[in-house]
Amino acid sequence: MTSRSRHASAACFMIACSHPLAGPRATPPTHTTADSAQLPVEIRVDAASALGPLSRPWRYFGADEPNYATTASGEQLLAAMGALAPGEVYFRAHNLLTSGDGLPALKWGSTNAYTEPDGVPRFDFTLVDAILEAGLRHGVRPLVEIGFMPEALSRSPAPYRHDWPRSLFTGWTQPPTDYAKWEELVYRWARHSVDKYGAEEVSRWWWETWNEPNIGYWSGTPEEFFRLNDHALAAVRRALPAARVGGPHTAGDGGEFMERFLEHALRGTNYATGERGTPLDYLAFHAKGGVEWVDGHVRMDMGTQLRTIETAFARFSRYPELAGKPVIIGESDPESCAACTDKQYEYRNGPAYASYTAAVFPRKLELAERHGIQLEGAVTWAFTFDGQPPFAGFRQVASNGVPMAVFNAFRMFAKLGPERVVAQSSAQLPLAELLAHGARERADVGVLASRGPAGVSILIWHHHDEVTAGPPAHVRLTVSGLPRELATVSSAQYRIDEDHSNAHAAWRHLGSPPRPTAAEQAQLQRASELQLLEARTLPVQAGEAELELTLPRHGVSLVLLEAQVGGA
Repeated sequence: MTSRSRHASAACFMIACSHPLAGPRATPPTHTTADSAQLPVEIRVDAASALGPLSRPWRYFGADEPNYATTASGEQLLAAMGALAPGEVYFRAHNLLTSGDGLPALKWGSTNAYTEPDGVPRFDFTLVDAILEAGLRHGVRPLVEIGFMPEALSRSPAPYRHDWPRSLFTGWTQPPTDYAKWEELVYRWARHSVDKYGAEEVSRWWWETWNEPNIGYWSGTPEEFFRLNDHALAAVRRALPAARVGGPHTAGDGGEFMERFLEHALRGTNYATGERGTPLDYLAFHAKGGVEWVDGHVRMDMGTQLRTIETAFARFSRYPELAGKPVIIGESDPESCAACTDKQYEYRNGPAYASYTAAVFPRKLELAERHGIQLEGAVTWAFTFDGQPPFAGFRQVASNGVPMAVFNAFRMFAKLGPERVVAQSSAQLPLAELLAHGARERADVGVLASRGPAGVSILIWHHHDEVTAGPPAHVRLTVSGLPRELATVSSAQYRIDEDHSNAHAAWRHLGSPPRPTAAEQAQLQRASELQLLEARTLPVQAGEAELELTLPRHGVSLVLLEAQVGGA
């Protein structure tokens, strides 16, 4: 960067940071020199060296069970999600067309949008509207999943509702008996949405057909899915020509199924229109990690998730016709079963889920940059399971209305500025090492930094795939590129760890009550907030400020620097 551009950046920072920090002040902790029991880490941030806009793929969430969205705690969680980035958060859910009574259950949901009493099609989008509006009221837009097959249209409906966990893939996975009726159902839904919410609003939604059609979620052949998808997307476009449509939301990178889908979408004959190809405004696949119970503890596997993303991105980049198309990782998680609660999932309630989340999103951005991919979103497939015991072990971001530690990672993401700046950590694992075997051999102490109207925001994580105790990191953070005329800056450090921003720990301290009292629930709500660890004033010398902090394993810190009023 030239000296002129550095000066302009510094001046922008000074102007943007003309307001003092909000919130309570904390007494600065006493820092000691790192000893042999700590991992020494040097982190350097250059606030004047911009890398371009900071992508925000973390704004996407999803769940199998759409009807939880309409419960009191479900809508409360949607409100918290919407507050992260109003109007820019998206929610994807299964079962929006599934037949049933509209009551939520594990890996189940229903709306009864389509029935055929006396053989006559009947359309009722009342429950669908209630689910979508629970989010729309709070600035959360839908990533609309068109599925699953209504009982009256299913080629083989019996048995229809599954008996989880003893059975899963039943009549709702089947192709339709009549593709014209299927298309009419989707058209009526899309047309209804345009009439109710307006074309401008619906044009900001994403639409796609089904979920993971390359595995048991779809009981038909690949060609039958291509036909299903062609008719569904033709229906959406007939209702709203400007609608954003895409897919195919495969399990994993999709392999041969994805290759065949892309060939059909780009060069095949459309089953609905007879024209060449299928509309494809965006691409989607799913990427999961893996967990196992080893020697009395949870072992995570970030490498598996990153390798899936790498494979999918590399495939997309081989097609010139796909250049520049947005990509959404339609489910993107440490493992693959949100509704399971076995021992290997014990990481979910505590800070390890947060540190994994903080560490993996910057690597998704790195892979996207490597392959020239526009990463629009990565859906965290975790919502809430209403009516279950507190902290029951599901993959969720809130338990009975109480946000969990992992949700505070998203609150940290939301505080990052719009422009990424240069940042380096001496203990950040190289992408090649993570792709090979995750963060199992060494701890990953990494950094992501940005700048914006609120100043400089620095996200620091200390993750290890082995969910065991380990030495804390003693971090020496140096931030350069600050305006040279500044004498001081305000520093605020927010923290997620065992003792901060962690409602599960607070619940354990209360004795793990199965039914918290109103007073206990209030304590849990306070403990679930993103907590300020310390706020202090740092001296600035020649445009450089330093801060030392101790970050425990599976801890995450967000450091915000702002110019002080009168500090120049």
